[in-house]
Amino acid sequence: MPYTPDLVAKETNLGLPRAPDTSASSRLAWLPYAVVSVLLAILYYRVAVKLAYDWYTIPDYSHGPLVPLFAAFLVWDKRKLLSVTPIKQSWAGIALVLFSIVVLILGVYGVELFTARMSFVMLLTGLIWTFFGWAMVRALQFPLLVLILAIPFPAIVFNQITFPLQLLASRIASDILPLLGVPTLHEGNVIKLPVMDLEVAEACSGIRSLMSLFTLAIFYGYFLERTTTRRVILALASIPIAVTANVARIVGTGLCVQYWDPDKALGFFHEFSGWVMFVISLACLYLVHRIMQLISPAKAKTT
Repeated sequence: MPYTPDLVAKETNLGLPRAPDTSASSRLAWLPYAVVSVLLAILYYRVAVKLAYDWYTIPDYSHGPLVPLFAAFLVWDKRKLLSVTPIKQSWAGIALVLFSIVVLILGVYGVELFTARMSFVMLLTGLIWTFFGWAMVRALQFPLLVLILAIPFPAIVFNQITFPLQLLASRIASDILPLLGVPTLHEGNVIKLPVMDLEVAEACSGIRSLMSLFTLAIFYGYFLERTTTRRVILALASIPIAVTANVARIVGTGLCVQYWDPDKALGFFHEFSGWVMFVISLACLYLVHRIMQLISPAKAKTT
């Protein structure tokens, strides 16, 4: 019996599966990530606001806003690697997520900002581990570690770094100034000059230029070097460069106090020299990079 058009239509509707609604399924696939993002924003709203305030008010971490932007660029730069990284959801990441939430609670109610802020990096790592697998965490480990550079150290750790830097800078400067005709007497972080006492305060310890230069050295190494070893060398080279630049700044201030005007030396020159020495430090970092390339040009070109 020949098929009529109506019969053909009914058999077609009954026998063939309907095409899935790809647009609706894709929206549902992104729904868990959207919910998690909203929950993260709610959990860390106050922590993020205080962190942004610290970036604006603490000169030692004025580089902070650049760090998340750089981390985002790193993720974008690794997009080809991430696209071929196998996704394997894992329940093992839940343990890190729960631990991070506990750390956040302890940090918020214990008024320890560093702990609360570090919990975000830990929680982000746990979420990536849970939704995408450990292979994705390994692929994103450098951007995740970079985020730590934006978090100010706790006061107890910060003081353990700044005070030795104060003593080191004042001692070296007090040894150099007599070679330039300025007699000195060194007592702790105070350099006694014939005209006045020059105190190497916490702000003059060099920690500000050290943190900023170390962060910029990591940025510089990522863009202009391809091997991890050479990037590490550039980052480590920023430490003695920053210390040396700070000593030169203190020596210059001492010379201005002795031979020029103490008020101008501790005012205009002290502030202006900070910017000048930071620019010189960047030039020294570039010089170290050039020396590395001259010593081993072949390695600099490896991919």
